[in-house]
Amino acid sequence: MLAILALQGCKPASYRLEHQYQSASQDERIAFLILHYTDEDDDHSLRLLTQSPYKVSAHYLVPRTPDRTPLPVYQLVPDGQRAWHAGRSRWHHQAGLNASSLGIEIVNLGYDATDAELPVDARHWQAFTEAQIAAVGELSQALVARYHIPQTQILAHSDIAPTRKLDPGPRFPWRRLHLEYGVGAWPDEERVAKLHAELAHDPQARWDAARWQQALARYGYDLPQSGDWDAPSRDALRAFQLHFRAARVDSEPDGESQAILMALLEKYHPPHP
Repeated sequence: MLAILALQGCKPASYRLEHQYQSASQDERIAFLILHYTDEDDDHSLRLLTQSPYKVSAHYLVPRTPDRTPLPVYQLVPDGQRAWHAGRSRWHHQAGLNASSLGIEIVNLGYDATDAELPVDARHWQAFTEAQIAAVGELSQALVARYHIPQTQILAHSDIAPTRKLDPGPRFPWRRLHLEYGVGAWPDEERVAKLHAELAHDPQARWDAARWQQALARYGYDLPQSGDWDAPSRDALRAFQLHFRAARVDSEPDGESQAILMALLEKYHPPHP
């Protein structure tokens, strides 16, 4: 055996890697940043995200209660490894986003179990702490810059799985993340106000179900183009409102939601000339 190994050690290499040519058809493996809440306290969140029986994980965990400054953020999975946080998920034409995303879990209890039968905007949702918001903002800012993640691909779990998920919920400050840290998509608010006023004066410009479905799908949401206000369409609209108009999350296609979506499409997905 030693003689065989010695002979193999003397054998010339059968190939040599060359690096002088690079394909133009490539991009970062990490294309999405997905934000969640844990629906558990600090200790239970850490246990669920690190122990094998639970079969769930995330790249980062932002705790709630440590009395330390700065707030410790736990990296549980290296960026280059796949974490199991997105589950069945889709955005535009990409499905199974665990393979192409980073996941940040934020310790937050969501809403009280006794509120489960109430409408989403009538539930009592737990606020995020200032320390958590600052930590998520700075961490997201660094990750977005490092991996060149597009602003429209910084998403809620509810955005990529609207029929199953509500996290990080209506109290997550998406507007603040955009304004203070330059992270995530947000519409031009003056443009939203102008479009909203135009829709109020011209009810004929309000979209029907088919136009809503087309617009939500164009922005990225996964939903069938049925032409009716079916359950998946209302779930997608609810996810959109959770992200961009959390003051009223009712799954109803009103003028304000339409104006917000129109402004977002103009800003981030303008039609081809």
